[in-house]
Amino acid sequence: MALTTSTLERYVDRTSPVHALDARVKVLMTLGYIVTMAVLPHGEWPALAALAALLWWGVWHARIGIGLVVRRAFVALPFALVAVSLIFARPGAPLFELTIGPWQLTASDAGLIAFISVVIKSWLSVQAALVMIATTQVVDVFLALRAFRLPAVLVAVLAFAYRYLFVLIDEASRMLRARECRSAVRPGQRGGGTISWRAAVVGQMVGTLFLRSYERSERIYVAMLSRGYRGEVRALELQPLDVRDRGALIGVLAALALILYGALVW
Repeated sequence: MALTTSTLERYVDRTSPVHALDARVKVLMTLGYIVTMAVLPHGEWPALAALAALLWWGVWHARIGIGLVVRRAFVALPFALVAVSLIFARPGAPLFELTIGPWQLTASDAGLIAFISVVIKSWLSVQAALVMIATTQVVDVFLALRAFRLPAVLVAVLAFAYRYLFVLIDEASRMLRARECRSAVRPGQRGGGTISWRAAVVGQMVGTLFLRSYERSERIYVAMLSRGYRGEVRALELQPLDVRDRGALIGVLAALALILYGALVW
């Protein structure tokens, strides 16, 4: 089946107070939320519950559905499982022992708490990023990054990578469809030969896709130069933040600071 742009496009078109906020405000909110998660000590369950409630309160106001955000955030869990070594690396009261060949590993209560905390923090941080993406057009995100004085080259590379990733997906889909059309297979049987033969075919397809992408990039760059491109995408000047945007930003950052202060001091 051919992939479409909806495979990667995560914007959810709604009319909500969160959608109406300026992209710069939502980027700062997301960064503040993720930094708070990173600084928060392990095992601070009340603070984690408060941060989760704050995030899901924003999801409810965004009208995109908590279930949608939670399901999409599960993509981060396999990467968070890399922290499973914390269970055996952190000193603490022993819980159980695990023998792997010549090694004998001892799990500790502090390590288990650290592992669970890392998984929850990663899961909630990804949800925060998904909320920003689901409520903000990607073009507005790039304009917000430029407003924060990120290098123009970096923002341009990100913008072009996002734009032409869809083109590469369509190109790969056409190549796969062409291969299937030229593969005469009886019903119920798989086409092709050995694994090495399949690997060689896939390698040739990847090489062809790389060459086509390289040639396309050269043509696009020449076309952009002929239209006056000088290394930065031109856009209208961003308007100053209004009272609503400033109030929302101050309120969310104050709530994050209060939660972090409570976790560190109390």
